[in-house]
Formats: sequence, C-alpha cells, structure tokens
Amino acid sequence: MLATPGALPVGPEWLFEVKWDGMRLLADVADGQVRLTSRTGRDVTGNFPELADLTRLAPDVLLDGEVVLLEGGVPSFAALQDRMHGPVMQRTAQARPVTYMVFDVLRLYGVSLLERPLEERRGTLERLDLAPLPILSLSPTYTDGRALLEATRQRGMEGVVAKRRDGVYRPGRRSPSWTKVTHRHTQVCVVGGWRPERSSANRIGALLLGVPDGDGLRYAGRVGSGLAGETAQRVLRERLIEVDRAPFTERLPRPDGVGAHWCEPLTVVEVAHTGWTDGGRLRQPVFRGVRDDLEPEQVRQEG
Repeated sequence: MLATPGALPVGPEWLFEVKWDGMRLLADVADGQVRLTSRTGRDVTGNFPELADLTRLAPDVLLDGEVVLLEGGVPSFAALQDRMHGPVMQRTAQARPVTYMVFDVLRLYGVSLLERPLEERRGTLERLDLAPLPILSLSPTYTDGRALLEATRQRGMEGVVAKRRDGVYRPGRRSPSWTKVTHRHTQVCVVGGWRPERSSANRIGALLLGVPDGDGLRYAGRVGSGLAGETAQRVLRERLIEVDRAPFTERLPRPDGVGAHWCEPLTVVEVAHTGWTDGGRLRQPVFRGVRDDLEPEQVRQEG
C-alpha cells in the first residue's frame, strides 16, 4: 500500500510515523526461509543477506517496512545506494548492516491480516518479540502529528506518514488512509537521455528527465548536480541503453538537446528539487539515486 501526498491530517483517528528515507521492502518468511521483494516485486533477498535472521521471528509471517542506513543518526538514501542495485557478500553486509524498520504485518501463521484495521495489525506486530534481532526495529507511532513533523524537520529527516487507525491494507494501491507529508520536494523521473561531461565524453554530466503522461514521456528538465560520484556513474552506465531517437513527446530546448545521447526510457531516478516552473520543468533538481524498486509506469508527477 502506498501513501498519498497531502496536508497533515488531524484528529484522534490518525496515527503518525516517521517517513524513513530508505527502500521499501516486503519480507516474507515461510518454510524456514526469507524472501525480500521491492515495490515492483523484484527479488532483492541477495542485496540484504543480514536480514536472513528474520526467520527467527516467526515460522510464517509477512512484514512491510523500509530498510535504512544511518549517517549521523539520520537515514541516508545516498548511503543505501550501493545496497539497492545488486547482491552483496555477507562480509559486506556485516561491515555496515542495514536496519529494517518494520511498520506493518500482513500475514501471521498463515492467517491474512489485510482486512484487519491498522490498529489491530499494529497490536499484532507489537506482540512479536523483536528484541533478539538487532537488524529489526519497530517503527514507532505517535499521536501528535504536528510535533512529529517539527521534530523530523529539526533532525533533517524526510517527513511524516499519517495512517488511519481503522484503515485496511490494500496491496499495491495508493490510499488516502495513508497520507505523506514531506519537508523537501522529491520527484521520481524516467531517464530519456544523457549529456556527457564537457571534460570527459565517457562520463555522464547530465540526465534528461521525463514524466509519463497520457501521450508518452513528457520532458521535465535536466539534472547535473549529484552525478559526480563513482557509484552514480557506474550504476547509470550499467542501465542506460542507447537508442537513435529521443523518447520525449516534445522537442527539447536546444541547450538541453545538443550533444545528447538518447536511451530507452526504462531507468527510474529520484531527484530533489525546489518546485516546478510554469512550463512543467523541475527547478534546481539534484540527483539522489537510481530507483530500481520502481517501474517507469509507476512514475507520476508528485507536485
């Protein structure tokens, strides 16, 4: 289930959680094994081998949560990038283990909990013994949304998710029962092309971004900030498949399109930005990372 962007709701029917800046995962424990899947259903079990110990929690359970890596006590999406894109060795995971911030339980001992209200699912989750598993942490809930929003702002965190106590769980659907409120603008986009660095034709200097609409891929601007790191360069080079024609529905402005390499619109990235222009372009975008957990058809303009 996905959260809907909106204003912070108020009232006793709502609970509030921190919006963790990580990667959303379902953890399915059955038959003595754990299987981890992303929002797109991609199997990422090998990316997080330290979560194999989830089999100790219960013989049959399905959890929803987010994996995070902390820097200075605050989740860092950038720090998580290497772990999101492929399997890692056990020793790599042990050197810097992730934390799985679990916030929902969808099945327990073979019984589906999807139609149970959030408050009941949360009570079931809290009765599980998480203490023996240091890689697992229960995402805390709060009743004062305004105070939590201000606390996350002061800590430099992403924001807050408000959830209705009586809400049922709808897999894969964006629901008004979950409302997200963020301190910064972020947008996921599809990469339709790239421009090389001026000093090196082999390095990516800017990405040309689009957002799908009813007619195809609408151009949303270019991003160059945040691409200098070797992780970003490597991950993007592995994914951008060059094609002969631009995939955008409109002709790009000459300063953006000159010297561009076009690619298949298959790679999803996330950028931070300061808003949108009247012409539908991102203002001051900064690259945050590749989102292998999303498919291009799941991308939409967030506002």
